[in-house]
Amino acid sequence: MTASVSSGFRKLSADLREVAVPWLTTRVLIAAGFITAYAASEHLVPANKPNALTEGLIAWDGTWYREIAAHGYNVVAPDGLRFFPLFPLLGRAVSLLTLGRTDVALILVANVASLLLAVAIRRLVIFERGSKELANRTVWMVCLFPGAFVLAWGYAESLWLLAAVAGFWAIRTRRWGWAIVAGLVLGFSRPLGIAFAAPAAIELLRVWRQSKSNERAVGVAAVVSPFVATGAYLLWVNRVFGDFWLPFSVQNTLRGTPADPLSRIWEGMSQMLGSQRLSDGLHIPFAIAFVALLMLTFRWWPASYGVFALIILCAALGAENLNSLERYGVNAFPLALTLAVATKHQRSERVVTTILAGGVVALSALAWTGAYVP
Repeated sequence: MTASVSSGFRKLSADLREVAVPWLTTRVLIAAGFITAYAASEHLVPANKPNALTEGLIAWDGTWYREIAAHGYNVVAPDGLRFFPLFPLLGRAVSLLTLGRTDVALILVANVASLLLAVAIRRLVIFERGSKELANRTVWMVCLFPGAFVLAWGYAESLWLLAAVAGFWAIRTRRWGWAIVAGLVLGFSRPLGIAFAAPAAIELLRVWRQSKSNERAVGVAAVVSPFVATGAYLLWVNRVFGDFWLPFSVQNTLRGTPADPLSRIWEGMSQMLGSQRLSDGLHIPFAIAFVALLMLTFRWWPASYGVFALIILCAALGAENLNSLERYGVNAFPLALTLAVATKHQRSERVVTTILAGGVVALSALAWTGAYVP
């Protein structure tokens, strides 16, 4: 047992050494985004700083999580019910170590989770492809992917993505008990957690014939686990607030009427040239890039990866309002894996990472000035 633990620590130490540079580099870029936003606001509106800028790393959705962690759902209902409870609960627990500062606790949880996410991504790619070079490049792509600056903010994305990547490792290696844990964390963290059921079902069906009855039973439990967690939260909401579907229905006012994703992209093409070219039109190039990466994901990775990314993108592109599309792209993490495969040549890798690094600075700065909704 001692030798096993020692070996585990050595592997983790090696992983941390490899992921530290991209993880820290991203945070330097985010700091540059903040400085850019601050300088711009000083020049444009010196007497009236954007609210997001004054909130720092707890801006936008982070303020909702902070209020939930500090005071519970009663102070934010009904709109705040769309923010699922696990992340703010962890923030409340960690606040015992941060002298009651739930905002600091949430940022700490998010950044530790994002560091572990980088480790998990690296290990998953090594398992799938056996290439440390590809694994290290993938970590860079995940850290710099459009919208990935929220992995350093007080958002639930880091925790959710860590569970998703760990869940994929579990279902791909037939460790169904760990897949259950991942599914529960996903379903209790964000509304999109139920998307994990699809890849879990695909991987279970792949090994169904050679599985024994006990493995099948645990596998089925892994498939339904995100629904169990989400269902438990919805039951609580129904008991306290009298409406089972509130966490989903309150989003309709923000995201608009659901639409066909392909039709929404087509509509967005005209928006790029019209009056909305500086709002929803800005998201369309990202949408097109994500769709292209999705098609390559189905070609280069197992079907479970493609299906998971497809569900996430459909949820994002099926909204009338395309705000936060880039953050949904981060959630569809197989797209970043595909981008890493596509940039196998050194020159293309340098070009792509440079563009992505600039994007981290630009998008985070725009988010802090209030011009972009992360």
